[in-house]
Amino acid sequence: MTAVGARRPAQPAKIAVLGSGSWGTTFAKVLADASPDTAVMLWSRRPEVAAEITADHRNSPYLGDTRLPGNVTASADVTEALAGSDLVVLAVPAQTLRAQLPAWRPFLPADAVVVSLMKGLEVGTDARMSEVIAEELALPADRIAVVSGPNLAMEIAREEPTASVVACPDHGTATWIAAACTSSYFRPYTSTDVIGVEIGGIVKNVIALAVGICEGRRMGDNTKASVITRGLAETTRLAVALGGKPETMAGLAGMGDLIATCSSALSRNHTAGHLLGQGLTLDQVTVRMNQTAEGIKSAQAVLDSAMKLGVDMPITESVVAVLQGRLSVNDLGPRLLARNLKPEGDSAP
Repeated sequence: MTAVGARRPAQPAKIAVLGSGSWGTTFAKVLADASPDTAVMLWSRRPEVAAEITADHRNSPYLGDTRLPGNVTASADVTEALAGSDLVVLAVPAQTLRAQLPAWRPFLPADAVVVSLMKGLEVGTDARMSEVIAEELALPADRIAVVSGPNLAMEIAREEPTASVVACPDHGTATWIAAACTSSYFRPYTSTDVIGVEIGGIVKNVIALAVGICEGRRMGDNTKASVITRGLAETTRLAVALGGKPETMAGLAGMGDLIATCSSALSRNHTAGHLLGQGLTLDQVTVRMNQTAEGIKSAQAVLDSAMKLGVDMPITESVVAVLQGRLSVNDLGPRLLARNLKPEGDSAP
């Protein structure tokens, strides 16, 4: 463990979770269940949500009647949430992160570790969320980590057994965070491959849109399995080109997250794709859903990153064309597999 890690308490005395949506609130529950003596405080931009969490230990708009542990409270004042926190978890929509960090930076405790739960690439810069955090908060690598994997919030909130990945360049930091979120139903593994873990969590949202569209067009399981498998291949190509490890894509943050996101009705991106496949416009889908489908926001950034690196991503390219109105959902299925013949393992375009 690094010198910074050596100064950390055995377990955090207080944890701040900034963002009270379904995943932020669920992860706060995981942290509180893992360490009943740790104070976990959520920050919510909506005072009424913060009040309900503190008074009733529920977040009904996102988690219904799920009961939150007694050591979970909330505040609409970000300075109150951050004060004295050893661990700060960020769970806001990816495209809003950079704009919010400068206002939060002065209140970040000096030795706090920051964890990203967000799965998106920043539009315009193609930056991963850990990179945005490093730039805006001026933090060293061993104080920034990411959590990813098959993280369908409602299943975890129901305490259904789930495994996930905590990634940080410093193994000691990753291990410390993993210990803080290990509960009877949540089992974190550790990794030092931040790039691979983040890219797996980002691109799977785009592939889930494609699978959802296929399902909305009443295509069968053969089609969906083909898209998932080839989607994993193009995710791996991008991750490796950026410096990630191919073996990460075969694990929880790659294949595991991809399978869950592409096959579950609880997946926001799968649901958005399904609605698009049924003929709804992008605006209609946005109105129908009350949560962010990160794949819609990040798809263009993923494609831009791939094009800069010369990485072939035909599924992503097709999804972007649908989102931009340049390709009909009726034509998506045939286009997904209409590529030049080549060996399955060939990584060339």
